[in-house]
Amino acid sequence: MNPRTTDRVLILTSYPPRVCGIATYTQDLVTALNRTFNGPFRYTVCALEDGPLTRDYPPEVTHTLDTKDPDDHIRLALEVDQDPRIDRVWVQHEFGLFQGGDGQFLLQFLNAVSKPVAVTFHTVLSSPSPERIAMIRALADRASDVVVLTQRSARILREEYAVAAGKITVIAHGTHVVAWQDKERMKAKYGFSGRRVLSTFGLLSSNKSIETALDALVAIKQEVPDVLYLVLGRTHPEVVRQEGEHYRDLLTQQVHALGLQDHVRFVDRYLELDELLEHLQLTDIYLFTSKDPKQAVSGTFAYAMGCGCPVISTRIPHAEEVLDDGTGVLIDFNSPDQLAHAAIALLLDPERMDRLGRNALQCMRATAWDNVAIAHARTFARRTWSTDQLSFRWPPVSLRHLDRMTDRIGMVQFCDISEPDAGSGHTLDDNARALIALCMHTENTGGTGGDPALLERYVDHIVHCQQADGRFLNYSDREGAFTPQNHGENLEDSNGRALWALGVCVAHEAVIPSAVVSKAETALNEALERNGALTSPRALAFTIKGLHAYNGVRRSGALTARIDRAANRLLDTYNATATAHWNWFEPIVTYGNAVLPEALLLAYLETGRPAYRDVAIRSFHFLMGHLFKGDMLRVISNRTWLEPGIQPALYGEQPIDVAYTISALELFHETFGDPEYARRIELAFEWFLGRNHLAQVMYNSASGGCYDGLEEHTVNLNEGAESTVCYLIARSIMERSAVRKEHLRTDRSKHGLQRDLEHSSHFLTKRTARPHAA
Repeated sequence: MNPRTTDRVLILTSYPPRVCGIATYTQDLVTALNRTFNGPFRYTVCALEDGPLTRDYPPEVTHTLDTKDPDDHIRLALEVDQDPRIDRVWVQHEFGLFQGGDGQFLLQFLNAVSKPVAVTFHTVLSSPSPERIAMIRALADRASDVVVLTQRSARILREEYAVAAGKITVIAHGTHVVAWQDKERMKAKYGFSGRRVLSTFGLLSSNKSIETALDALVAIKQEVPDVLYLVLGRTHPEVVRQEGEHYRDLLTQQVHALGLQDHVRFVDRYLELDELLEHLQLTDIYLFTSKDPKQAVSGTFAYAMGCGCPVISTRIPHAEEVLDDGTGVLIDFNSPDQLAHAAIALLLDPERMDRLGRNALQCMRATAWDNVAIAHARTFARRTWSTDQLSFRWPPVSLRHLDRMTDRIGMVQFCDISEPDAGSGHTLDDNARALIALCMHTENTGGTGGDPALLERYVDHIVHCQQADGRFLNYSDREGAFTPQNHGENLEDSNGRALWALGVCVAHEAVIPSAVVSKAETALNEALERNGALTSPRALAFTIKGLHAYNGVRRSGALTARIDRAANRLLDTYNATATAHWNWFEPIVTYGNAVLPEALLLAYLETGRPAYRDVAIRSFHFLMGHLFKGDMLRVISNRTWLEPGIQPALYGEQPIDVAYTISALELFHETFGDPEYARRIELAFEWFLGRNHLAQVMYNSASGGCYDGLEEHTVNLNEGAESTVCYLIARSIMERSAVRKEHLRTDRSKHGLQRDLEHSSHFLTKRTARPHAA
């Protein structure tokens, strides 16, 4: 089956503005699914009501269902079957949502619908009655896919309900991605400076057992006098309907009786998501004190862990599954003494508290809503269509993290998660790459999207690194002073990268302030006049890319001759190493590899020498044979690299290789027109978006940064300069590639141009007239 991009998945669920946990969960999931994918499906909602109520629903709600009315179930079944746009039905099942006919109305609806069905069971109770077993098994039998949120729920379905294991998929409760923030800065924003903060959030009800935390707080404040406990959120509407604010009033009385007025603050309102996440980020310890041992899942403490909070939690199944000594503390139900002991121990050990918070963030990274969306889409794909039909949506371009990482000296080298680490200093490498990325983005936005101050900062840093002999140093400290590391390393690659960036900057003179271009051109000419011959393959490749860009706006025979000399040296390195089975420039394939064949192809476009073209094609196809596995890019591992005759390691994949691969694929596609190159450009960029072996997004939409590496089981959550800038380069290439693809399609339809450059001078003219930035 090949789904159409207009096909819909209709989700039966409660949905905001109705207030309940399933409604919030589904809205977050639907938002993530529609944000993450262009297709093959769009996700719409049938909102559940327990009577003939009317609410002001958002546009994604296309249907409603009165769960107490059997006739309304028949009506909906007919509508679903008669609507060709609806491909399948997906039920978010919680017992309280489908009480009509003791659940029989739902089952009758599903049996009346002829389209495929998936069911997510949010609660799976152990020791079920025969009636409940029969109901759950009937729903599972009707479904092609059954999703649960914990491994424990999957085990109970298998062992107690006899649901086939092959039908069950575990997909964790989603969490929101955040930009890692300094807690003290967040506390100051909300007026909590100098306080150590405990918090709980969610719709208030007696099941939360807030009184347990209040009892514990008496002992906690004796040891930690500056402690403050935030109880965030309004009372559950159903509780208010049945008993008013009785429970909140009891808690307020308890606070006064225990003398905790200076240590407890109730925030009795609904917090918008951004405000809620900031409150969680300023929290030192999150308290989850539910007294319901049958509560299968808690979205609240999942959100807290996703914000980097250590958690103290009662032993609900979800907590037992995700909490351990490295992320938090488990306590018994209704045990204020245990809670107090655990909280005091953590609050008096800030290093451990920080470590647990970081571990919690790492633990929950796979549960980010975009990753949860990918997991659901892949689950549906395995039944009816291939995962290569998933069409990822590109995130909007954001310069937030680039700006955040740039200080008065230039771009800072490393990040502590998403917090710039000024102590790591600055490098020429990162500032050169940042200049390239920003030039590309400025061009894509017609000169309006770049930041002139940042452009000048990066050029100034490159000029600062240039020495009297025209060469460049690479490493400087937080104040810009050069470090001894410059004298212990070969800086050829850094020097080549500087030439590349300066050439690109001048080539974008139409959209960049003239003063910035003038600085860049002066430094470039200074380097070309005085810089000695480079020999490193990548330094040669970077130089060719910079000179090709420069030659696009300052065309001269001298520049072409320089490109030819550099390309000839690069060709010599290939000929010295290549064999019949090893078509490469070095005895080991390491990092940043695609720039080597890309540079030779650029040299061919400049000089017309067939040898450059032939080796470019041969080496690039050799590299692509090792990078693409089915519909997925698998970058050469930085654990072992790639050597002839040795089984390479997997994992240890870095964004720089993805960006360079995309850049080379773009050039090869523009030059030869092979649609396979275009297909692989898309697949390679989707590595950032979740088409990788972990099926996890590598881009942090909250910060605008890119994670540093894809490991075997985890993502390296640091968002350093290299990874962030390489993502921006790749994203800019995708932006301009989409435009050029449309222009090329129109051009070919008009003129019938052939693909192969050998038979058409059009491509040579086009390439030499327009610089290839990346």
